Amino acid sequence: MSSAPGDQAETAPSPAPRREPTPAELAAQQGVPARGASHYAKGSAANMARSMAVIVAIALGLFFIAGRPNSTTPQSIDVPGTAQFRAQQAGQPFAYPRALPDGWAATNVRYVRSKGDVMVWNAGYTTPDGQYVSVQQALDPGQGWLDTQTNNGVRVGTLTTKDGRVWAKRDREGKVQRSLVNVPKDSTTLTTLVTGTGSWAQLEDFANRLTPAEVTKASPSPSSNPS
Repeated sequence: MSSAPGDQAETAPSPAPRREPTPAELAAQQGVPARGASHYAKGSAANMARSMAVIVAIALGLFFIAGRPNSTTPQSIDVPGTAQFRAQQAGQPFAYPRALPDGWAATNVRYVRSKGDVMVWNAGYTTPDGQYVSVQQALDPGQGWLDTQTNNGVRVGTLTTKDGRVWAKRDREGKVQRSLVNVPKDSTTLTTLVTGTGSWAQLEDFANRLTPAEVTKASPSPSSNPS
């Protein structure tokens, strides 16, 4: 049938564009029930709080099972043993304090090369009230070394310990350092310095407890007699 002039020709409607099926539709086509959103995926505040509570409980359990580190336990330092070892090594009776009262704790012990190429024995301790006291010994170290180690402390008197040794008292007031210095007349004998932030009474008590390590000489090996 022809159309009359002026009439518009009828055109077939174009098919609708094809739409991709949703995951739910695909699942329905395959006979799988559609899966709804997870209850936890909804992200409610109550669910998040419960999850955090579980995590914290597990962490606390592991913490108490493993045990907490004791950061206040001082490291064991064998000052007498080290003094004995270094004394044998250097051939000098290095001193250490014996039977200090409760509350004193050894913090360091060493035998090192110091200013002016001086080999120095050093053993340091903390006092019951948190101050620091050390004994330092060297063989004929010189005045410059003593000035450095006492922080250029000014001489403020003397004291005599129970063993009869006379000590010069040197005080560096601005930096709170007190020192007892014993310089023997014999240059082959160790110069001894007791120094730190402790009180004069603590330094004197420390000096009175100093005990020299024993230096033993190796016995000569017996000579072999010719047969």
